[in-house]
This record gives sequence, structure tokens and C-alpha cells, in this order.
Amino acid sequence: MKYHFNEIEAKWQKYWADRGTFHASNNSDKPKYYVLDMFPYPSGAGLHVGHPLGYIASDVYARYKRLKGFNVLHPQGYDSFGLPAEQYAIQTGQHPATTTKVNIEGGVDNQGNVIAGYRNQLDKIGFSFDWSREVRTSDPAYYKWTQWIFTELYNAWYNIDTDKAEGIDTLVSAFAKAGNEGVNAVCDDNIEPFTADAWNAFSDKEQQEILLKYRLTYLAETEVNWCPALGTVLANDEIVNGVSERGGHTVVRKKMTQWSMRISAYAERLIQGLEGIDWSESIKETQRNWIGKSVGAMVSFQLKEHAEKIDVFTTRPDTIFGASFMTLAPEHELVAKITTPEQKEAVDAYIESTSKRSERERMADVKTISGVFTGAYAEHPFTKDPVPVWIGDYVLAGYGTGAVMAVPCGDQRDYDFAKKFGIPIPNVFEGVDISEEAFADKATTVIANSDFLNGLKYKKAVKLAIYELEKIGAGTGKTNYRLRDAVFSRQRYWGEPFPVYYVDGMPQMIPLEHLPVELPEIEKYLPTEDGEPPLGRADVWAWDTKTNTIVSNDLISPSGGDVQGTEGVYPLELNTMPGWAGSSWYFIKYMDNTTEDGSVPKEALDYWGNVDLYIGGSEHGTGHLLYSRFWVKFLYDRGYIEFDEPFQKMINQGMILGTSAIAYRISGTNTYVSAGLKGQHETEGIHIDVNMVNASDEIDVEILKNWQPQFKDAEFVLEGDKFIVGREVEKMSKRWYNVVNPDDICNQYGADTLRMYEMFLGPLEQAKPWNTAGITGVHNFLKKLWKLYHSGAEEVFNVTDAEPTKDNLKTLHKTIKKVEEDIENFSFNTSVSTFMIAGNELAAQKCTSRGILEPLLILIAPYAPHIAEELWSKLGHTESISEAPFPIFDASHLVESAKNYPISFNGKMKFTLELPLDYTKDQIEEVVMAHEKTKMYLDGRTPKKVIIVPGKIVNIVG
Repeated sequence: MKYHFNEIEAKWQKYWADRGTFHASNNSDKPKYYVLDMFPYPSGAGLHVGHPLGYIASDVYARYKRLKGFNVLHPQGYDSFGLPAEQYAIQTGQHPATTTKVNIEGGVDNQGNVIAGYRNQLDKIGFSFDWSREVRTSDPAYYKWTQWIFTELYNAWYNIDTDKAEGIDTLVSAFAKAGNEGVNAVCDDNIEPFTADAWNAFSDKEQQEILLKYRLTYLAETEVNWCPALGTVLANDEIVNGVSERGGHTVVRKKMTQWSMRISAYAERLIQGLEGIDWSESIKETQRNWIGKSVGAMVSFQLKEHAEKIDVFTTRPDTIFGASFMTLAPEHELVAKITTPEQKEAVDAYIESTSKRSERERMADVKTISGVFTGAYAEHPFTKDPVPVWIGDYVLAGYGTGAVMAVPCGDQRDYDFAKKFGIPIPNVFEGVDISEEAFADKATTVIANSDFLNGLKYKKAVKLAIYELEKIGAGTGKTNYRLRDAVFSRQRYWGEPFPVYYVDGMPQMIPLEHLPVELPEIEKYLPTEDGEPPLGRADVWAWDTKTNTIVSNDLISPSGGDVQGTEGVYPLELNTMPGWAGSSWYFIKYMDNTTEDGSVPKEALDYWGNVDLYIGGSEHGTGHLLYSRFWVKFLYDRGYIEFDEPFQKMINQGMILGTSAIAYRISGTNTYVSAGLKGQHETEGIHIDVNMVNASDEIDVEILKNWQPQFKDAEFVLEGDKFIVGREVEKMSKRWYNVVNPDDICNQYGADTLRMYEMFLGPLEQAKPWNTAGITGVHNFLKKLWKLYHSGAEEVFNVTDAEPTKDNLKTLHKTIKKVEEDIENFSFNTSVSTFMIAGNELAAQKCTSRGILEPLLILIAPYAPHIAEELWSKLGHTESISEAPFPIFDASHLVESAKNYPISFNGKMKFTLELPLDYTKDQIEEVVMAHEKTKMYLDGRTPKKVIIVPGKIVNIVG
């Protein structure tokens, strides 16, 4: 039987699916192991060969852990809400639910495009996923629980004294008994103190307004990244180089009332938690920098001619006497109040121009120096000197207090700002020249020109400055974090609806028993003409508090949802949740997806715990990975789970790069020259489809002419009779026509070849270029492997019960040792090389022994499961190879018991002789001298001496 990989792979994929081979049990005596991939967003473009890299690696490891006796949970699902589906719906007039379903399951969209479907493509590669646990974040049965988590966050506050989230009822109880004076909470900064009597006298609405300042999810007017073209707010990680990642549209800053998550409450725990998890140091450092812990002081500067103060956080209170101006973020709430009439026009114009730059752009741009004087002054807390107040876009409203105490002698940005605008730069450092640049070396700092701080080094000066600030009531020591609360609203349709309705303008949560709140049908997915989100187009989008159902908007109380309304029908929230909502807890839902109400039983949560191995891209370091850690810590605080980190070990796979094909066009013409001739002309490179180019980088000109209209009437200058294209390694993308479809590889070479080749390309965590021409080497190995178990031209199955030879056993056990080490170290590429070496050695040894070839299959099974299953069944096994035990390494088979000695005469080697390694010199000499070849070379002569080095050489002299 020949190696018909297509038939074999289809056969075993059906076998696994029919028998539920990889379904994990929530009740097992085996130790558990949870292997997870970052689940895919199902686009219509489908998979290219770069996408499965991490999935193949996790599958190898999952299959290995099963062989090692673990109960493995290896699930898969879809991150199916999000902006791309909505944008596609707008473009094509299809419902995003329809396109998402087709993208997952395959079919034909209304444009006539044949969509392979993610599920079909994944199945074709032979993953050992437990599909019985599949989740789709856009499934109402799933997002019911996303909505529930939101309500739990709403009904919680963060108690600094207990260092955890607690139910809002405990806060209400504290207010009713003693007011808020003794409450130590993470909350808004603008909360006035009140007594228990005052609290109890407040109206219900007044109490709710106060509680919103404490809740872990809350409504607030927030500076957001607004994308007019997409009609929605974007997170910082959805913006690249100042424009939207999706579509490259302009993004501006504007204030909007938004739902936010008080992730800042968990800042310190998010930093500390990094110490106990096995992640790459680079990802940990990315999160530490994003959270941005810094220790210093909060200082208040009283504004002149105004009642307000400007609060600033500084890590250098020791330099406070060097503060010669203050800078506010252009969006700071005080700017409008303090700007003088003379400066208003300039300030307004600056604010307008700044709103068109994203926060990331402003943070990254250290060269552009811009700002405007407000005309206002603050008072220095110690000297009482006037301090001019400026605005500048290098200060961000969302970081700290949105204001900085500018000390130009000690900060380069402040220094450059002061130089440009002619602001004085007082020097508060002893013996330091600041004529050319600021001085920021804390280690050698000695303070000068600073009254009571003179002569002090950095640490002592900081402590004394804070002490004096606290003494005069102008400041206090504080630990600050750069991490801001996460904006949780999106002005779009295709996302989780909020379980929120409004009574008298105040949010009310819909109880769990009435969830999910499902998306309504609407005609368009664009914002309304009045600028409301797409859900503003829904005619049936109001909550009836009597029937607990969604009803027509016409039934909303005449007062617009006022408490006095008689109908009890109120408007629902028009925003939807962001893309990261569903992905912040999906790994929990996988633990049990069988309950009727969609809940995850405590037994399953306790059994599986957190994810043991998580594989995915490093680009999610400050988005998904941070938010999911936040949600898990919150659920842990509230007693719903017993673990406070979601992912114990994480590996970030590198990218598979595409090898693009480039045709060179002579500039200003429609003439293309072969790659070898491009140096003779001024040319520009045009990307062409790599699938039209052969392994020798040649393309048939007629094929190219028929590919796109721009080539139809073009002229082509050949090299001889060939047109050669250039090659460039870059990101694999449809834009560059360098995408390779894994379906094509599976059809031509087989899924096992694809799996092994992707692992063979290089270390998992490094980027590496794809080259289809290189895949033949792996494919040839699998054909050789097949022949190892067969004999003759007809390839008759030929595995015998013959005893393994010493060489057979040595090859097997060194392979066991290496493969086990490689998998444990995630060095999958070197395992593939080891298999090739083993195959060659066993073929040379003419090995047919079941004792060798059977365990060899188990070793290969995680990498090439289809061929392994087929040969395993041919060996007579009726159960899947995934249930076999992993071979045990026996070091004794690698210990050499004999040495093949080179026998030399006067330093020249004449023959070799294998002798036991434990022979003494005398025993070696006795055997060598008695050997017939020794007698032949001596030809009757008596040697002068015999030099023997045991284990190395024998040299007969004379």
C-alpha cells in the first residue's frame, strides 16, 4: 500500500470526530493539564499558513501530555464579536451574524464568495481540539455571562484596607452607619466628605450618583479616542501611528460619557502577580511599563485669582524649588476656567489642533515642542512666587492628574519647552552645568538653591520635601500608577449589549434571571443622523420593568424614563461592550460548556483551575492579557474562582513571514524587466501573487498578463526566455499577495507535512520566512517513514517480532531522550531533525522490529498524528495512539560496552578491531597480537613496543 496521505488524513479526522477522541473529562483520576490557544477572530479571508503556527505547537504539547498520562483540556472557539465584521456588514449589506457564521462554518456569502470556513480549515490540519466545548463570544448563551460579570463589577467596590473587591452593599452599610470618612476605597478624586446623617438624607438618585464614584464599573465623562469614519471609540491598542488600525482613519480626542472599568484599583496586584507566573520577561516588562508604578508626592499649587488648586504628582519633590512653570494637558478641566480673555483664542486653537493627535502619537513625539500660555498663574507652595500655567500636548489628561510641575533643570522635555518659550530655568543642583541640557542623575544629585533642602542628596531631600509639604498641607507622599481606567463603551452594533436601562438618567442593572439582553435587529449599522450609536436605530429597544422584557420604544414613559413614569418602561443603553469583553473570560467558559443555563459549575472551576499553557501573540501584552488578569482577580475576590491569575505559563509564538514575489516596472512606463536586469534601470517593485511563481522564481508572462488589467498590455523584457521575479521577506498578508493557504498545502502534501514543516522552520518564538519549496524535504521524510514499515515495490506492511539489535535500541532511546527534552523545552524544530536522523539510521539498519518501530510511532504522533494512527492500526491496535503511554528512556542503551579500536603500525592505521571497553591493557595486547591481520602486517618481526591507551588507540612500533 502506498502512502495516500489524503485518504489517511480524512479517515482519521473522521475517526476522532465520531468517537470524541479528544473530549476531556471533568472527572478524572489523571492529573489535569489545560492547554489553550488565543482563539481566532473568524474573518472571511480564512487562515493562511502563518495562523496555525501556535495552534500546531500547542497541539504537539497537548498530544504529548496525553501520552504522558494527563487529562488534557485543549479547547477552541471564536472571538466573534468586533469591528471588522461590522465594517464588512456595512460594505456588503449583510448582517454580521450571518457573515460571522459563514466565516466559521463555511459557505457562500451574498457576494458569491466561497468561504472555506475556519472550522473546516482547522479540522483539515488535524488538531486535537475538544470541539464539544466550543464557544463563540457572539452567542447570546455565552455573552449572557459576559453581561453578568459586568453587573458584578457594577455591584462592587475596591476596599484598600482588605485589598480586594467587595460587594457594594458593604459600602452602602458603611455610609449609613458612619458616612464616608473612614472608608478607604479606590474611587474618584472629587468626592466630598459626608456624614451618616447626610447619607441617609440623600435622595435615591443622589446616593446612586455617589456610588457611581466608587463602583468598579461606572459612568463618567472621559477623554476618548474618537474615530469619526468608524463612528466609534477606539482603545489605545486599536490605534497605530495616530490612525485606526482598522482602515487607517483619523482619530481625534473628545470627551464623552462612557462606561469605564476601574482597572486602576488592581494596579499593584497586577504588578506583583507577574512574579508568580512563567511568562517571557519581555511581556512582563511591557505590562510593568504600561502599569507604570512610580513613588513620589502629590503636590497642590493654589491658583491665583481662582478658588481651585492644581494637583500634580511628581517623582522628584526634591526639585520643587526648581519649578518655574506648570503645564496642563490641553483637555484638563481647569483650562477653560483659568484661561484669560487675552489668551482664549490661542488656547482654543491649540486645543482644536491637539484633539487630532492620538495619545500614543503625543507620547512618542519627543521632538515637536508646542504649547500655549493660559494667562493664569499658580502660587509656589514654599516661595509663594507666581508660577505661569501653560498647556502642552506632551501632558496627557489621562495620566496622573493631567498636570505637571515643570522643573526644566531636571527634565529634558520641560527643559526644551522652557528654552523654546523663554521660561526661566533655575538650577537646583549643586556643581552641575545645565547650559546645554537638563540633569537627571539621581545617584549624584546634591540639592542647591532650595532653602531647607540645600546640601542634601536625592533620597534625604525627597523625604524632607514630602515632610515639609505635609506640614503646610500642600502635599503628601504617594505611590502613583500610569495605568488608567479602561473605557468600556463602543459606539457600534456588533458587540455585547449592556444589561443596563436608565431611570431618571441613572443606570439600572438587569438581573441575571432576565439575561441575556440580546441585540435587536436594525436596518443599518451606522450611527444615527443625530450621532447616536447604531443601537439608536432600533425601534424595539426599551426595558419593561413589569414584564422584564424588551419592548417597543413607543412605550417609554412620556417623561423619557423619569421615575414618575407610569408605564415602567425605560430606555436601554445604546453603546455595546468592546472586543476585549468576551475574550477576558473565555478560558473559564471552556471548563464546562454543557450546563443548560450556560453557567460553569464550581466543580469544573476547581478541577481545571487556571490555564497551564497559553500560546499566542505578544501583541496582546497591554490589551487582552492585562484585562483578563484584571477580570480573573476580580472574580477571585468575589469568591467565584479559586485562582487569581488566568495563565500560568505563556509562550509567544513568532510570526511566519511571507516571501513576496516582486515584478520590476521601469519607472514612468508600462514595461517590466526580469529581476537580473533591474540594475540597468530605475524601477519600482510591484507585488504579484506568489502562487503564480515556480520554485525557480520564474513566472509565465501570459499568466501574469491575465492576472490583472494593469499587466494586460505591458511589455516584458526577459532574461533569455525567462521572466524572473525578485523576492522579499515581509509580513504575510493578502495585501502583498504572499499568502499561502494551508488547505492547498494539505491537499498537495498532507496535513502531517504542514504540521512538521511549520515546527521545522525554526524556534517557536522567532519570526521565520515561509518557503513552500522547502516543504518537500519534510514530505520526503514522511514517505521514508512509511517505507520503514513496508517492504518491496508494492510496499507490503512488514513489521516483525524480531529482537531489536543494539544499534536499533541505541537509535530509539537517543530519540526518546531528545524528543522528550525538546518538547518539554518547546524546541519543536530540533525534534523534527531528530526524527529524520532516526529514520535514516533505522533504514540503514534494515530494522523491522516491532519493539523499535512501535514506540517510534508514539514519539512522532504529536507531530504527525495521521500517519502515526494509520501505522498504529496496521500494527494491530484498536485504540487511538493518543491513548498509548509515552516510551520510557533507558540510558543503558546509550552506554557503549565496546570500542572499535584503530590498530596502527608505526602510527599508520591499518585495520580496526572491536573490543570490550572494560579490557585491561594486557588483555587488549593479547587479543591484538594474536589477531591474524597483526601477524600479516608484522610479517614475522618482533615489535619494539606496543602502545595502548584503553578506550582510544593501539599503536605497534617497530
